[in-house]
Amino acid sequence: MIYNLFYTVLLVLSFLANPSFEWQTPSNIEMLSNEERKLLLLVNEYRESRGLPSVPLSASLTKVAQVHAKDLAENHSHNRRCNMHSWSGAGNWTACCYRDNHKNPECMWDKPREIAGYDSNGYEIVYWHSHAVLAADALEVWKKSPGHHAVIANLGPFKDADWRAVGVGIYEGYATVWFGEMEDDTGR
Repeated sequence: MIYNLFYTVLLVLSFLANPSFEWQTPSNIEMLSNEERKLLLLVNEYRESRGLPSVPLSASLTKVAQVHAKDLAENHSHNRRCNMHSWSGAGNWTACCYRDNHKNPECMWDKPREIAGYDSNGYEIVYWHSHAVLAADALEVWKKSPGHHAVIANLGPFKDADWRAVGVGIYEGYATVWFGEMEDDTGR
């Protein structure tokens, strides 16, 4: 009952703030924790403040985001060799070491296809904090990071990207947001 009230209030407030905002079906939004919902809302509000459209929630990209946040929390070593876009060998996916030189972008791009059957590249932003993740803190850090900000705000190499789907995952000290250029109505 409290969840339904929260969801209804969130839906009404989102619509009143922006009548063109397209909320997802309850089944998609239900897959998010409260902090993940906040992060989705904050990312879309920030995009809208810059004159960009909000991005609909994707069940497939959310699955990838949630799996990756958990993989990072349980398996990432914080060495400079492999950054946080890397994947361990501890799951049903191909392990890979993503390096800061971006010479192996397939390590990231291919994960939505591999994990969730999302038939397009995925572009990830990651936040880490030694304690619990707060959505507002993650967004503020990303806004100050040129590479992450470029993804969220369609700048630089992402100026022509047409984000049609977004996934959000938070687990322990990690937050991941995945963007994609294909609509997702798979409901996975």
